[in-house]
Amino acid sequence: MPLIILSLFIGLPLIELYFLIQVGDEIGALPTIALSILTAIIGTWLVRLQGFGLLMRVREVMDRGEVPALEMLDGALILVAGLFLLLPGFLTDGLGFLLLVPPFRRWMVSRFVRVVPAQGHPGQPAGQGPRVIEGDYRRED
Repeated sequence: MPLIILSLFIGLPLIELYFLIQVGDEIGALPTIALSILTAIIGTWLVRLQGFGLLMRVREVMDRGEVPALEMLDGALILVAGLFLLLPGFLTDGLGFLLLVPPFRRWMVSRFVRVVPAQGHPGQPAGQGPRVIEGDYRRED
């Protein structure tokens, strides 16, 4: 695992540099820089819009008395998208814009998290009503 992370930290900037040089060779240095700045500006704007939408969804979930766990994972992916979009380079911009697509984010979350509906009280359909966490407690004064 450390070897994979090390190769990403070394390989990703080299790939980004290669693409920047190739694009700069085709369209020129100043348009390449302008394009990189433009993607950062557009990406920041999109991240901000999706972040506010996420805050509204978190508020709705919390108003229903549920834990916004999936929304928090969605927010983490939006944060990663923002980081990718601020980094100079076209590969990271592509990954950042891809993470801003909600169906792709849902697919990413579903790859790592298994959602199990909450069990209700006996006779109550699963997934309806408050979530109950059973356990023992002791009050210490």
